[in-house]
Amino acid sequence: MKQRTIRRGKAWVYSGALILGIFSFENALAQRGQRPAQTLDPIVTKIVEEVNKNSQLEGLAFELLDVVGPRLVGTAGMTNANNWAVKKFESWGIPAKNQQFGEWEGWERGVSHIDMVYPRIKTLAGTQLAWSPSTKGKTIEGEVIALPEIKDSLDFQRWLPSVKGKYVMISMPQPTGRPDHDWEKYGTKESITKMNKERDSLSIVWANKIRATGYNVNSIPGILENAGAVGILTSNWSKEFGANKIFGARSKKVPTLDISLEDYGILYRLAQGGIKPKIAVNTSSKSLGPVPSFNTIAEIKGTEKPDEYVILSAHLDSWEGGSGATDNGTGTLAMMEAARVLKQILPNPKRTILIGLWGSEEQGLNGSRSFVLDNPEIVEKTQAVFNLDNGTGRVETINGSGFVHAYDYVGRWLSAVPQQITKDIKTEFPGSPGGGGSDHASFVAAGVPAFMLSSLSWGYFTSTWHTNLDTYDKLVFDDLKWNVIIAATMAYKASEEPELVSRERRVMPAGPNGTPQPWPAIRQPRRTGVGY
Repeated sequence: MKQRTIRRGKAWVYSGALILGIFSFENALAQRGQRPAQTLDPIVTKIVEEVNKNSQLEGLAFELLDVVGPRLVGTAGMTNANNWAVKKFESWGIPAKNQQFGEWEGWERGVSHIDMVYPRIKTLAGTQLAWSPSTKGKTIEGEVIALPEIKDSLDFQRWLPSVKGKYVMISMPQPTGRPDHDWEKYGTKESITKMNKERDSLSIVWANKIRATGYNVNSIPGILENAGAVGILTSNWSKEFGANKIFGARSKKVPTLDISLEDYGILYRLAQGGIKPKIAVNTSSKSLGPVPSFNTIAEIKGTEKPDEYVILSAHLDSWEGGSGATDNGTGTLAMMEAARVLKQILPNPKRTILIGLWGSEEQGLNGSRSFVLDNPEIVEKTQAVFNLDNGTGRVETINGSGFVHAYDYVGRWLSAVPQQITKDIKTEFPGSPGGGGSDHASFVAAGVPAFMLSSLSWGYFTSTWHTNLDTYDKLVFDDLKWNVIIAATMAYKASEEPELVSRERRVMPAGPNGTPQPWPAIRQPRRTGVGY
């Protein structure tokens, strides 16, 4: 296809593919001292003043993260979060409701203890994985063993009876608990090379060992428990000091426990050294049967165009390793605070501003996908969706999600935000439609202009994303205030547009067969679920 070059103001577009982002160009002007002084819209000035002088972010964070805590779908924590959010919105004069979209297998975490009792006494750092079966309050003691060297599936079947009455380790032991950045800072070139070779070699050996059983890491827990194992031990290190990824159990009869890197290493070394370590485990979690799953939806009613919408989007649910602070407590808190500020500064917007706090995002965007299918009249007339998800940092990038004219209207809205906040934001227009990484993708699939306000990392993917370290202390409130100002300002500007903006989609790039790749399709949510 022949490419056309179009110049529009300060952006150049190749048949819908941006070469130079609007704000990157503005930054270039600023560096040369050529950017004109910014005059803020009076409404934006009030938004900034309210956020900076009367922020409620810290109080909201305390209530959501410390009092409510983690918000795993199917748990009381998620139900409590839904109810808390409704009451908080209503206290600000914003009507809100919990909209059921399905149900999930309910689970309640109880008190748990994991102790090494031989060859010495040591309380182990670890956690029972979500939806894991329990010991029903009884203390179950057993020897710890690791998967042995296995030639093939027949060899595995011959070994399998030996797991009866034992706890079986199925994760690779890590040769180092120091993250790569620590090695790069302090290690010699020779020691770094040696460690990388050892780790790579061990990874290959362990993967081959699992493969030789005839099963995989997801199916082998069921095989082991059916053979009489009393528990499954894992250690899913995130490659950062003290952080493990914490997900859901694959076992159905016995507990699955994720053990911290070094405690797992102790057990492994003892087992390999012929010491036959023993642990005692006591867990009292409960399966609750199917429980309803909700999205929390709040509304600031529009005046001139009440049946057209702008949506502030974040997922309320989390995993359970920490308190879900950066995934996605930060997005939830920022969007709730933006709603509070808008209600105070702009109580009667032109269009209705909805706040969608989605459920079960972590299991596949189930809440937002359900909302899209269940509310076609809203989806049809949604001006824009602004989504916050990935971490505590200030917004760093905005992608046009594949909408040809996104550079125009997103550029207008973003230009109303104080330049101090936008000066380092990188934009990509028209960008590409998200396939499913966060809830904006549910709307993009339906053709709605929906945009991920992507944040600075602050070590997100190794330190806090789905880990035991995703906790209140990782929040950076100064950055969150900027995100509130961005979200509130862009929602205000989008709500005041004269007409609904263009939904024209870009021509997608060619795939392996030479034909354009398809636009992401609307996907069915899981409205019922069990476990992981």
